[in-house]
Formats: sequence, C-alpha cells, structure tokens
Amino acid sequence: MDVGGRLTEPPDHLWMNLELGMNGATGAIFVGAEMYVPVGNHPSPTQVACQNPGVQIGMTMPVMEPHLDAATLKTWATAIDDGPFSSLCWGERICFDNPETLTLLGALSAWTERVRLVTTVIVPQLHDPVMLAKALATGDMLSGGRLTVGFGVGGRHEDYQSVGADTASQTMRGMAERVAVMNRVWAGEKTTDSVLPVGPPPVQTAGPRLLVGTIGPKTIRSAAGWADGLAGTTLDLNVDRESELFDVARTAWAEADKPAPHLATSFWFAVGDDDAARAQVHRHLRRYMNWIPAEFVDAMAPTTGWAGDEDDLRTVLRRFEEIGADEVHLIPTSSDVDQLRRVADAVADFR
Repeated sequence: MDVGGRLTEPPDHLWMNLELGMNGATGAIFVGAEMYVPVGNHPSPTQVACQNPGVQIGMTMPVMEPHLDAATLKTWATAIDDGPFSSLCWGERICFDNPETLTLLGALSAWTERVRLVTTVIVPQLHDPVMLAKALATGDMLSGGRLTVGFGVGGRHEDYQSVGADTASQTMRGMAERVAVMNRVWAGEKTTDSVLPVGPPPVQTAGPRLLVGTIGPKTIRSAAGWADGLAGTTLDLNVDRESELFDVARTAWAEADKPAPHLATSFWFAVGDDDAARAQVHRHLRRYMNWIPAEFVDAMAPTTGWAGDEDDLRTVLRRFEEIGADEVHLIPTSSDVDQLRRVADAVADFR
C-alpha cells in the first residue's frame, strides 16, 4: 500500500479476478503475503466536474449464486434485455458451480435481442486461444454483433491447475500473447497451413470490442496496446481513485495513438433495508471469496460493495457519471429477480 492510502495493484501473478468482475470494499484483502487496503474519502457529487452526462448502467447475471437453473437464468436475461440496461455481463470461474461461460454465451445470445453481451471477465490462459477465438466469433454471430469481451489474468491458481494451464502464463504478457492470436483468427489469417482459416468470421469488423479487467494502473498501461477500454472494479466505491485510474487509461490510450478508451467500472450491490441488504452482501462474499480466509472476508464485509435503497443507488451512480464513467456494471448478490426489477426502476432515467 502506498503512503497516500491508495490501493496498490497486486503483481500480475496475484491479480484477483473478482467476477466479475467486481465489487466494492473498504477493508483488507490478503493475497499470499501481500495486503491491499483500500481507503480514502468518497467525494460528494459537487466535488468533481461532470465529464460524461450519459453514463450507462449494465447488469451482471447472478452466475455466482447457488442453486441456479435454466429458468432463473432465462428470467434474468430477458428482464435485463427488456429493461433500461446497456449491457448484460457475466464472468468466468472454473472451480466453482457457476455455469460455463462460453456455453452460457450461446444461451444468452438466443434469450436476448437488444442488450450488449459483455464477459467480465474471461481468462484466456485457461483456453486454447484458437478455440476461444472461434467460440467468441460464434457468439458474436449468434448475437448479431452484440458481443464485448472482457479479458483478465485471473487470480486463482486452482482454476489454472484444474484445466492443466501453465501458471507461469498467469501474467499480463501471457494474456496479451493469447489476445494477439485471437486477433489474427478474427482477421481471417491462417494460424497453420490449413486449407481454410478458422471461422466463422465475427460480425463486428476485426472482432468484438475488447476490455481489460483491472483494479490498478499497471494493468491499464500494459493493456493499452490491445484493449478498447476497461472492465474495472472498485473495491470501495472510491470515486477519487476511479477518477485517477480513468485518467491513467486516457493517457495510456492517447500515448498509444488510439481512440479514447471505454471506461467501465463495477461493484456488488444489494437493494433493501440497510441491515438486510448488508447481510445479503456479506453472505455473497463469504461464498464467492472462498479463496480468502473467512476472517478477512468478514473484516471486509461491513464496507464492501453497496447496500441501501434506490435513492442511495442513484446518488452513487451519479458520482461515477461525474468523473466520466461511460458505464457502470452492477453485480447482484442474490438471484432474486426482484433485486433486478428494483434496480431497473431506479435507473430508468440513466438510459
């Protein structure tokens, strides 16, 4: 942790893929021997000049919740598609009981018609890059060109080990190398001396938009060469720190002579009475963050993510709008579709 109280970024091999992509906390996170402590004051809406008057709101599928079935997933997908949301998001995990990411992509493509589909995130090192490129191009085709792909390094060795992936590749460089192969496939290049290149071609020219899963400046700078923007997460809903990261991205993309990056962040949420909503977030954290000792999760839980009523949520989202966020991805801590519907009503004017 630096002396200014900012959350320093974990080394590449300790990057935490928090779903999805994605939550908020003021508390300590221990990864190996390292401790990362997010602290800082949350600015009021008047403290930051508004750069983006039209932030969009994405919704994450409850894929990390227990006891899911096809009916629940379809209900969520169709409700997101019918609602005011800009995107439907979901993440990848191997040693867990969430649905497999690419299989779900096919179902979501069929269940929805309007909303953009965003992976937050896929870990490319867990896949053969050519087969992953083919699967994602198929998803882009099935969805009519609505796919955006968030990539992240992932922080759990168990996921790498379970699929026989080399943990030495658990770096930003390892991810970039696989993205380069996928870009070649999407461009129609042959990767071997095959008769035909690997297809189908994606609907979107040169392939889906690519986002990098990130919580820190090192990751942002290293991804500027291949990513189109950020699929970030805030561990404590600290608007000042997110604004700093957005500035890092703007500078890195400008130095790479690229168009301005898509600036997205995310956090866990629970809508309801304060105590009940906070308890819901706590339950989710205990289940999802099972690679972190329970006592540390418990210490984080009181200030992790967001819990409150609809008015509070709108206020928080406006703060991110004021620092120039293009999109905020909300991550549920329950599979109860009433949570989704309450948020849809609350954010209708953000559309």
